Amino acid sequence: MTNGAEHREGGTVADLDRVLVLAGGMSPEHEVSVLSGRRVAEALRRLGVEVQLADAGAGLLDAIAADPPQVVFPVLHGAAGEDGSIREILDLAGLPYVGAPPQACRIAFAKPIAKTIVAGRGLDVPRGVALPKSAFHDLGAPAVMARILDTLGLPLFVKPDQGGSAFGAAPVETAEDLSAALVGCFAYSDTALIEERVEGTEISVGVLDLGEGPFALPAVEIVPDGGVYDYSARYTAGRTEFFCPARLDDEVASAAADAAITAHLALGLRDLSRTDLIVDRDGRVRFLEVNVAPGMTRTSTLPLAVEAAGLDFGVVCRDLAQRALLRG
Repeated sequence: MTNGAEHREGGTVADLDRVLVLAGGMSPEHEVSVLSGRRVAEALRRLGVEVQLADAGAGLLDAIAADPPQVVFPVLHGAAGEDGSIREILDLAGLPYVGAPPQACRIAFAKPIAKTIVAGRGLDVPRGVALPKSAFHDLGAPAVMARILDTLGLPLFVKPDQGGSAFGAAPVETAEDLSAALVGCFAYSDTALIEERVEGTEISVGVLDLGEGPFALPAVEIVPDGGVYDYSARYTAGRTEFFCPARLDDEVASAAADAAITAHLALGLRDLSRTDLIVDRDGRVRFLEVNVAPGMTRTSTLPLAVEAAGLDFGVVCRDLAQRALLRG
């Protein structure tokens, strides 16, 4: 018997011995990814699992070829970590990993496409448009912005069509704000997603599948001190107040859970995901986006929801890794 954790699922025993946690990467979310990866690694080590923590850089493939882990736990945020490419590489290397397969990641990472798919499954999404930087250059930025304002009105919210951690995202309260918001957005992506800004209660709903089908964790209500859940509010302790479970009535909480599971299934996700939603002033649950590699830091919402559900974060990470091992 090894020093790993033993897990039985459907009559099969998976002896989890060595896990490679991938964190860091080259995206603007590098620092957050490192923090998430360290927390996952620490949680697994606490349960007696041997863990290697590595960055997804040059030398990675040679290292895993020389000493292959049993399972890879990707905790990479942003491009490569969430667009499916690193998972394509893991598939080529024949290594089982935690999380969604490449095609599902590509779809979920492209926010406009994900919105279209979940809307087709009945979820309520904010009105919006996705426009490349070239459209403003070729057609004239003032004319395009005027048409956006005429159609969507104010307030708006601008964010890159891909990416996370609120990089390049900004609220737009006035017509004058729109130009600056687009400039900030295009620093992170060549395409901007411009949506009507829904006023209401911002919540996050994690979904886990530990072997018996996906289930929703308690919704986390997000109340940033400045009113906008930006990078600083997400990762600076004390900048945001979290309520878990969220202060919702039972019917709305149930609708939010259903929305997160619907998005998880509609996009073909696996193991875990996090769906960001807004409950508007009429009590309607509105879909914003979904994340295939949720943050795992001390201020991230998925670990908060795991704790509120009465689950042990380390055990959840171990069980996800064991499921990947069985699948592999």
